Amino acid sequence: MSEQAVEFAPLRIKRVVHETSDAVSLVLDVPADCSQRFRYKAGQFLTLRVKVAGDDHRRCYSMSSSPHNGEDLQITVKRDPGGLVSNYLNDTASAGDEIHAAPPEGRFVLGEAERDIVAFAGGSGITPIFSLIGFALVRTDRRVKLFYANRSRDSVIFGESLSALADANSERLAVTHHFDEESGVVQRAAVEAFVDSGREIDYYICGPGPFMDTVEATLLEAGVPRDRLHLERFEVAPAPVDVVEATEQTEEVIIELDRKTITAPYRAGNTLLQTARIAGLRAPSSCETGSCGTCMARIESGSARMLNNDALDDDEVAEGWVLTCQSLPTSRTVHVIYE
Repeated sequence: MSEQAVEFAPLRIKRVVHETSDAVSLVLDVPADCSQRFRYKAGQFLTLRVKVAGDDHRRCYSMSSSPHNGEDLQITVKRDPGGLVSNYLNDTASAGDEIHAAPPEGRFVLGEAERDIVAFAGGSGITPIFSLIGFALVRTDRRVKLFYANRSRDSVIFGESLSALADANSERLAVTHHFDEESGVVQRAAVEAFVDSGREIDYYICGPGPFMDTVEATLLEAGVPRDRLHLERFEVAPAPVDVVEATEQTEEVIIELDRKTITAPYRAGNTLLQTARIAGLRAPSSCETGSCGTCMARIESGSARMLNNDALDDDEVAEGWVLTCQSLPTSRTVHVIYE
Protein backbone atom coordinates (compact mmCIF):
# COMPACT_ATOMS: atom_id res chain seq x y z
CA MET A 1 0.00 0.00 0.00
CA SER A 2 1.47 3.37 -0.94
CA GLU A 3 1.35 6.28 1.44
CA GLN A 4 -0.98 7.93 -1.04
CA ALA A 5 -3.51 5.12 -0.49
CA VAL A 6 -3.41 5.21 3.29
CA GLU A 7 -6.69 6.53 4.65
CA PHE A 8 -6.67 8.24 8.03
CA ALA A 9 -9.97 8.09 9.89
CA PRO A 10 -11.10 10.67 12.45
CA LEU A 11 -11.30 9.06 15.89
CA ARG A 12 -12.71 10.88 18.90
CA ILE A 13 -10.97 10.66 22.28
CA LYS A 14 -13.56 9.30 24.73
CA ARG A 15 -11.35 9.39 27.83
CA VAL A 16 -7.83 10.32 28.88
CA VAL A 17 -6.39 8.08 31.59
CA HIS A 18 -3.29 9.35 33.40
CA GLU A 19 -1.42 6.09 34.01
CA THR A 20 1.64 7.76 35.60
CA SER A 21 3.03 11.28 35.81
CA ASP A 22 4.51 10.84 32.33
CA ALA A 23 2.17 8.46 30.52
CA VAL A 24 -1.44 8.70 29.33
CA SER A 25 -3.83 6.24 27.77
CA LEU A 26 -6.21 7.56 25.13
CA VAL A 27 -9.49 5.66 24.87
CA LEU A 28 -10.72 6.11 21.31
CA ASP A 29 -14.17 6.03 19.76
CA VAL A 30 -14.13 4.31 16.36
CA PRO A 31 -16.97 5.41 14.05
CA ALA A 32 -19.33 2.61 13.04
CA ASP A 33 -18.39 2.93 9.38
CA CYS A 34 -14.73 2.29 10.28
CA SER A 35 -15.27 -0.64 12.65
CA GLN A 36 -14.13 -3.32 10.21
CA ARG A 37 -11.03 -1.39 9.17
CA PHE A 38 -10.02 -0.94 12.80
CA ARG A 39 -10.27 -4.57 13.86
CA TYR A 40 -6.89 -5.51 15.26
CA LYS A 41 -4.76 -8.21 16.84
CA ALA A 42 -3.26 -7.92 20.29
CA GLY A 43 0.20 -6.36 20.00
CA GLN A 44 -0.48 -4.19 16.95
CA PHE A 45 -0.22 -0.41 16.69
CA LEU A 46 -1.91 2.63 15.20
CA THR A 47 -0.22 5.27 13.08
CA LEU A 48 -1.50 8.69 14.16
CA ARG A 49 -1.43 11.87 12.12
CA VAL A 50 -1.15 14.70 14.60
CA LYS A 51 -0.91 18.41 13.85
CA VAL A 52 1.54 20.26 16.10
CA ALA A 53 2.24 23.96 15.58
CA GLY A 54 0.62 23.79 12.14
CA ASP A 55 2.66 20.83 10.88
CA ASP A 56 1.48 17.25 10.38
CA HIS A 57 3.47 14.53 12.10
CA ARG A 58 3.05 10.77 11.97
CA ARG A 59 3.82 8.56 14.94
CA CYS A 60 3.07 4.94 15.83
CA TYR A 61 1.60 3.93 19.19
CA SER A 62 0.77 0.41 20.31
CA MET A 63 -2.67 -0.61 21.49
CA SER A 64 -2.84 -1.32 25.21
CA SER A 65 -6.37 -2.68 24.90
CA SER A 66 -7.05 -6.27 23.85
CA PRO A 67 -9.49 -7.31 21.11
CA HIS A 68 -11.07 -10.12 23.14
CA ASN A 69 -14.01 -8.66 24.99
CA GLY A 70 -15.28 -5.70 23.03
CA GLU A 71 -13.46 -3.13 25.15
CA ASP A 72 -12.74 0.28 23.67
CA LEU A 73 -9.70 0.79 21.49
CA GLN A 74 -6.92 2.30 23.59
CA ILE A 75 -3.36 3.45 22.97
CA THR A 76 -0.83 4.48 25.61
CA VAL A 77 1.67 7.28 25.09
CA LYS A 78 4.65 7.95 27.32
CA ARG A 79 6.34 11.32 27.50
CA ASP A 80 9.77 11.24 25.86
CA PRO A 81 12.58 13.80 26.16
CA GLY A 82 12.52 15.58 22.82
CA GLY A 83 9.42 13.65 21.75
CA LEU A 84 7.41 16.31 19.93
CA VAL A 85 4.18 14.34 19.46
CA SER A 86 4.28 12.20 22.60
CA ASN A 87 4.81 15.26 24.77
CA TYR A 88 2.09 17.17 22.91
CA LEU A 89 -0.42 14.37 23.51
CA ASN A 90 0.51 14.09 27.18
CA ASP A 91 0.11 17.84 27.64
CA THR A 92 -2.97 18.59 25.56
CA ALA A 93 -5.08 15.50 24.75
CA SER A 94 -8.61 15.87 26.14
CA ALA A 95 -11.89 14.01 25.94
CA GLY A 96 -13.78 15.12 22.85
CA ASP A 97 -10.67 15.91 20.81
CA GLU A 98 -10.36 14.36 17.37
CA ILE A 99 -7.24 12.64 16.12
CA HIS A 100 -6.63 10.87 12.82
CA ALA A 101 -5.38 7.29 12.64
CA ALA A 102 -4.56 4.77 9.94
CA PRO A 103 -5.84 1.19 10.36
CA PRO A 104 -3.94 -1.11 12.76
CA GLU A 105 -0.68 -2.69 11.63
CA GLY A 106 2.17 -4.72 13.07
CA ARG A 107 3.54 -8.25 13.36
CA PHE A 108 4.23 -8.28 17.08
CA VAL A 109 1.38 -10.70 17.62
CA LEU A 110 0.80 -14.15 19.08
CA GLY A 111 1.77 -17.06 16.86
CA GLU A 112 -0.67 -19.78 15.90
CA ALA A 113 1.17 -22.43 17.93
CA GLU A 114 -0.09 -22.03 21.47
CA ARG A 115 3.28 -22.02 23.19
CA ASP A 116 3.69 -20.49 26.62
CA ILE A 117 4.96 -16.91 26.79
CA VAL A 118 7.88 -15.24 28.50
CA ALA A 119 7.73 -11.47 28.03
CA PHE A 120 10.35 -8.81 28.75
CA ALA A 121 9.10 -5.23 28.92
CA GLY A 122 10.99 -2.06 29.70
CA GLY A 123 9.16 1.19 30.48
CA SER A 124 6.50 1.96 27.88
CA GLY A 125 7.41 -1.31 26.16
CA ILE A 126 4.73 -2.80 28.40
CA THR A 127 2.06 -1.33 26.10
CA PRO A 128 1.85 -4.03 23.37
CA ILE A 129 2.83 -6.76 25.84
CA PHE A 130 -0.06 -5.79 28.15
CA SER A 131 -2.38 -6.25 25.18
CA LEU A 132 -0.83 -9.64 24.39
CA ILE A 133 -1.11 -10.82 27.99
CA GLY A 134 -4.77 -9.83 28.26
CA PHE A 135 -5.64 -11.68 25.09
CA ALA A 136 -3.57 -14.77 25.95
CA LEU A 137 -5.22 -15.17 29.36
CA VAL A 138 -8.76 -14.89 28.00
CA ARG A 139 -8.57 -16.60 24.63
CA THR A 140 -5.85 -19.26 25.11
CA ASP A 141 -4.55 -21.68 27.73
CA ARG A 142 -1.00 -20.30 27.64
CA ARG A 143 0.98 -19.63 30.75
CA VAL A 144 2.72 -16.25 30.91
CA LYS A 145 5.76 -14.94 32.77
CA LEU A 146 6.47 -11.21 32.63
CA PHE A 147 9.72 -9.45 33.50
CA TYR A 148 8.94 -5.73 33.73
CA ALA A 149 11.77 -3.20 34.17
CA ASN A 150 11.29 0.46 35.15
CA ARG A 151 13.39 3.26 36.55
CA SER A 152 11.38 3.38 39.77
CA ARG A 153 8.20 2.14 41.37
CA ASP A 154 6.24 5.28 40.49
CA SER A 155 7.00 4.89 36.78
CA VAL A 156 5.21 1.54 36.43
CA ILE A 157 2.46 1.69 33.80
CA PHE A 158 -0.55 -0.60 34.39
CA GLY A 159 0.78 -1.58 37.82
CA GLU A 160 -2.63 -2.09 39.44
CA SER A 161 -4.04 -3.82 36.36
CA LEU A 162 -1.14 -6.24 36.21
CA SER A 163 -1.55 -7.06 39.90
CA ALA A 164 -5.25 -7.71 39.38
CA LEU A 165 -4.54 -9.97 36.41
CA ALA A 166 -1.92 -11.90 38.37
CA ASP A 167 -4.30 -12.36 41.31
CA ALA A 168 -7.10 -13.54 39.06
CA ASN A 169 -4.81 -15.89 37.09
CA SER A 170 -2.34 -16.99 39.75
CA GLU A 171 -1.66 -20.36 38.09
CA ARG A 172 -1.01 -18.88 34.66
CA LEU A 173 0.51 -15.40 35.12
CA ALA A 174 3.62 -14.49 37.11
CA VAL A 175 4.90 -10.89 37.15
CA THR A 176 8.41 -9.91 38.24
CA HIS A 177 9.24 -6.21 38.63
CA HIS A 178 12.74 -4.77 38.31
CA PHE A 179 13.56 -1.22 39.41
CA ASP A 180 16.79 0.36 38.19
CA GLU A 181 16.93 2.71 41.17
CA GLU A 182 17.07 -0.27 43.51
CA SER A 183 18.87 -2.97 41.50
CA GLY A 184 20.73 -1.14 38.74
CA VAL A 185 20.06 -1.58 35.04
CA VAL A 186 19.02 -5.01 33.86
CA GLN A 187 21.97 -7.39 33.55
CA ARG A 188 22.25 -10.78 31.87
CA ALA A 189 21.85 -12.74 35.08
CA ALA A 190 18.35 -11.37 35.58
CA VAL A 191 17.40 -12.37 32.03
CA GLU A 192 18.97 -15.83 32.31
CA ALA A 193 16.73 -16.60 35.27
CA PHE A 194 13.74 -16.38 32.92
CA VAL A 195 15.06 -18.84 30.32
CA ASP A 196 13.26 -22.19 30.42
CA SER A 197 15.07 -24.66 28.16
CA GLY A 198 12.76 -27.50 29.14
CA ARG A 199 9.65 -26.13 27.42
CA GLU A 200 8.73 -24.66 24.06
CA ILE A 201 8.27 -20.96 24.71
CA ASP A 202 7.80 -17.81 22.67
CA TYR A 203 9.72 -14.79 23.97
CA TYR A 204 8.33 -11.28 23.46
CA ILE A 205 10.62 -8.26 23.98
CA CYS A 206 9.80 -4.55 23.90
CA GLY A 207 11.44 -1.54 25.52
CA PRO A 208 14.40 0.83 25.22
CA GLY A 209 17.16 -0.19 22.80
CA PRO A 210 19.86 -1.12 25.35
CA PHE A 211 17.36 -3.16 27.37
CA MET A 212 16.22 -5.04 24.27
CA ASP A 213 19.81 -5.64 23.15
CA THR A 214 20.69 -7.16 26.53
CA VAL A 215 17.67 -9.42 26.57
CA GLU A 216 18.05 -10.53 22.96
CA ALA A 217 21.77 -11.30 23.26
CA THR A 218 21.29 -13.21 26.52
CA LEU A 219 18.47 -15.35 25.15
CA LEU A 220 20.39 -16.20 21.98
CA GLU A 221 23.49 -17.14 23.96
CA ALA A 222 21.30 -19.34 26.16
CA GLY A 223 20.28 -21.30 23.07
CA VAL A 224 16.83 -19.86 22.44
CA PRO A 225 16.05 -20.26 18.69
CA ARG A 226 15.88 -16.93 16.91
CA ASP A 227 12.46 -17.74 15.48
CA ARG A 228 11.10 -17.86 19.04
CA LEU A 229 12.15 -14.25 19.66
CA HIS A 230 9.61 -11.55 18.85
CA LEU A 231 10.80 -7.95 19.13
CA GLU A 232 9.02 -4.62 18.88
CA ARG A 233 11.23 -1.54 18.78
CA PHE A 234 10.11 1.99 19.55
CA GLU A 235 13.40 3.59 18.55
CA VAL A 236 16.07 3.19 15.89
CA ALA A 237 19.73 2.70 16.71
CA PRO A 238 22.22 4.83 14.73
CA ALA A 239 23.88 3.13 11.79
CA PRO A 240 27.37 1.72 12.48
CA VAL A 241 30.20 3.80 11.02
CA ASP A 242 31.31 1.00 8.68
CA VAL A 243 27.82 0.74 7.18
CA VAL A 244 27.60 4.49 6.56
CA GLU A 245 31.04 4.41 4.94
CA ALA A 246 29.89 1.60 2.65
CA THR A 247 27.17 3.88 1.26
CA GLU A 248 29.76 6.28 -0.11
CA GLN A 249 30.26 4.07 -3.16
CA THR A 250 26.56 4.27 -4.11
CA GLU A 251 25.81 6.66 -6.95
CA GLU A 252 22.17 6.10 -7.83
CA VAL A 253 19.01 4.28 -6.77
CA ILE A 254 16.45 3.07 -9.29
CA ILE A 255 12.97 2.95 -7.74
CA GLU A 256 9.81 1.38 -9.16
CA LEU A 257 6.64 2.51 -7.39
CA ASP A 258 3.04 3.03 -8.52
CA ARG A 259 3.88 2.16 -12.15
CA LYS A 260 6.64 4.76 -12.21
CA THR A 261 10.37 4.16 -12.54
CA ILE A 262 12.78 6.90 -11.54
CA THR A 263 16.53 7.06 -11.14
CA ALA A 264 17.52 9.12 -8.11
CA PRO A 265 21.00 10.34 -7.18
CA TYR A 266 22.07 8.96 -3.83
CA ARG A 267 23.21 10.91 -0.77
CA ALA A 268 25.55 8.96 1.49
CA GLY A 269 23.95 7.81 4.74
CA ASN A 270 20.33 7.95 3.57
CA THR A 271 18.07 4.92 3.69
CA LEU A 272 16.24 3.69 0.61
CA LEU A 273 13.03 5.14 2.04
CA GLN A 274 14.62 8.56 2.54
CA THR A 275 15.98 8.42 -1.00
CA ALA A 276 12.51 7.72 -2.39
CA ARG A 277 11.04 10.64 -0.46
CA ILE A 278 13.76 13.04 -1.60
CA ALA A 279 12.95 11.98 -5.15
CA GLY A 280 9.36 13.07 -4.60
CA LEU A 281 7.81 9.60 -4.32
CA ARG A 282 5.14 8.77 -1.75
CA ALA A 283 6.72 5.56 -0.62
CA PRO A 284 4.81 3.39 1.89
CA SER A 285 5.90 3.62 5.50
CA SER A 286 4.59 3.53 9.01
CA CYS A 287 6.65 2.64 12.09
CA GLU A 288 10.09 3.42 10.57
CA THR A 289 11.77 1.20 13.17
CA GLY A 290 11.81 -2.02 11.15
CA SER A 291 8.89 -3.58 12.99
CA CYS A 292 5.77 -3.38 10.81
CA GLY A 293 6.78 -4.34 7.28
CA THR A 294 4.77 -1.54 5.62
CA CYS A 295 7.80 -0.18 3.74
CA MET A 296 9.03 -3.51 2.37
CA ALA A 297 10.33 -3.63 -1.19
CA ARG A 298 12.39 -6.06 -3.25
CA ILE A 299 15.97 -5.52 -4.35
CA GLU A 300 16.01 -6.34 -8.08
CA SER A 301 19.73 -5.71 -8.47
CA GLY A 302 22.54 -4.37 -6.35
CA SER A 303 22.69 -4.76 -2.59
CA ALA A 304 21.63 -3.12 0.66
CA ARG A 305 22.09 -3.79 4.35
CA MET A 306 19.26 -3.63 6.87
CA LEU A 307 20.08 -1.99 10.18
CA ASN A 308 17.14 -3.65 11.91
CA ASN A 309 14.63 -6.28 10.84
CA ASP A 310 11.82 -7.37 13.13
CA ALA A 311 9.28 -7.89 10.33
CA LEU A 312 10.68 -10.07 7.54
CA ASP A 313 11.38 -13.77 7.88
CA ASP A 314 14.50 -15.51 6.51
CA ASP A 315 12.73 -16.70 3.35
CA GLU A 316 11.61 -13.18 2.49
CA VAL A 317 15.11 -11.81 3.01
CA ALA A 318 16.53 -14.60 0.84
CA GLU A 319 14.11 -13.57 -1.92
CA GLY A 320 15.52 -10.04 -1.84
CA TRP A 321 12.93 -8.27 0.29
CA VAL A 322 14.13 -5.45 2.53
CA LEU A 323 12.62 -2.91 4.88
CA THR A 324 13.42 0.32 3.06
CA CYS A 325 13.22 2.41 6.25
CA GLN A 326 16.15 0.38 7.60
CA SER A 327 18.14 -0.29 4.41
CA LEU A 328 21.32 1.42 3.34
CA PRO A 329 22.64 0.65 -0.17
CA THR A 330 26.04 -1.06 -0.40
CA SER A 331 26.60 -1.21 -4.18
CA ARG A 332 27.17 1.42 -6.86
CA THR A 333 23.61 1.09 -8.16
CA VAL A 334 20.57 -0.37 -6.41
CA HIS A 335 17.30 -1.21 -8.15
CA VAL A 336 14.30 -1.32 -5.75
CA ILE A 337 10.79 -2.48 -6.63
CA TYR A 338 7.75 -1.79 -4.46
CA GLU A 339 5.16 -4.47 -5.19
